[in-house]
Amino acid sequence: MSVLIVILALGLLMFVAYRGFSVILFAPICALLAVLATDPALVLPIFSGVFMEKMVGFIKSYLPVFLLGSVFGKVIELSGFARSIVTAVIDLVGRRRAMLAIVLVCALLTYGGVSLFVVVFAVYPFAAEMFRQGGIPKRLIPATVALGAFTFTMDALPGTPQIQNIIPTSFFKTDTWAAPWLGVIGALFILISGLAYLDWRRRQAARAGEGYGTKLVNEPEPFPAERLPNPWLALSPLVIVGVANKLFTVLIPRFYGATYSAQLPGLPKPVVTQVSSMVAVWAVGAALTLGIVTVVAFAFRPLKERFAEGSKAAVAGALLAATNTASEYGFGAVIAGLFGFLVVAKGLQAIPGVLVNEAVTVSALAGITGSASGGMSIALATMASHFISAAQGAGIPLEVLHRVAAMASGGMDTLPHNGAVITLLSVTGLTHRQAYRDIFVITLLKTAAVAVAIGVFYLTGLY
Repeated sequence: MSVLIVILALGLLMFVAYRGFSVILFAPICALLAVLATDPALVLPIFSGVFMEKMVGFIKSYLPVFLLGSVFGKVIELSGFARSIVTAVIDLVGRRRAMLAIVLVCALLTYGGVSLFVVVFAVYPFAAEMFRQGGIPKRLIPATVALGAFTFTMDALPGTPQIQNIIPTSFFKTDTWAAPWLGVIGALFILISGLAYLDWRRRQAARAGEGYGTKLVNEPEPFPAERLPNPWLALSPLVIVGVANKLFTVLIPRFYGATYSAQLPGLPKPVVTQVSSMVAVWAVGAALTLGIVTVVAFAFRPLKERFAEGSKAAVAGALLAATNTASEYGFGAVIAGLFGFLVVAKGLQAIPGVLVNEAVTVSALAGITGSASGGMSIALATMASHFISAAQGAGIPLEVLHRVAAMASGGMDTLPHNGAVITLLSVTGLTHRQAYRDIFVITLLKTAAVAVAIGVFYLTGLY
């Protein structure tokens, strides 16, 4: 019965998310219904002492990353830098290679620190125009964008400033550059296999005589003629974010040490910070701040009139994304305290091989919650100590645990109820029936990339 309660709670959350209801509202409801079915007297104490504590703790740790990433993406968009980068890449690759061009643009923007959601809005108009000119079915746009923005640059490539690559750092005391070779190998696998699949689907549609499509909705307006910034200038903030992220990752621990005690005159006692747990968050935050300042310095005139409204929209989007994920994290913390989950966790721990165990656990919970960051947070909050002890016993570096967890989170999270998938389909004006099949195949390839990375480590010891 206890396991059934956990399954029903997870199933209910997945159902309401798929139906489009707010996770912020329904995550605590689903969690507390599970507690109610276990012991009604515990509902209020668990809500305040577990759900809210974990939810607020997540926001405390990661809100700056969500906020700065969203603002950075918005100024990149408002300055015209995003359009300049997209146009330059398309001109470089060629309009006949529409899929490759869109994947590269999405990858460049996300690896440079632009939020996944911002990338969807920035790239879609260009993708629609290129696919229309090339006679490629519009229904393949979501899978193409997903390959570029939701896969290898989100969690596989070392140093990526996306939240999925930051969360493991606080559990394993690593940094965002952990296990670089495994990340690169996994990234190449998903990029090559994903492009091969999309090209096969394009050729298949061409043989069937299928074109871009008719009676479509949310078609973008034609591009207005405007002078775009120099693409090298537009690219510079993304380069600065990447370089600064690496520099701050190295310099912060040297400056502060493993722990740091801060004292203000009005505080009753010093504030002691475990710097090793915060290096990644601080480094990415500082790098994104430099990126924002760079964009403002280079494009002050176009930003001057639009920054106030644009920053409000960016902040609103960041708060929504962070609160959504934090609410799922609170939900997971409550579920993890139930006896039924302990039974499930014990069963998962029986999976042989700590890396396979971790990958299956993280991927399963990311799929159930429909969130890479939410599912990974739940898995690591409840089982990180088990993974660490098992890895140490097997002589596996914690960097490898970091990379496997990050990559596994970005696989099965893109089930139909995933927020990014729903947003992507909404922006492109397509339905799950029209476009989800190809997104799901990219999901499977992304999941297979984790197995490739694990296999490479076990065979060669390379990480």
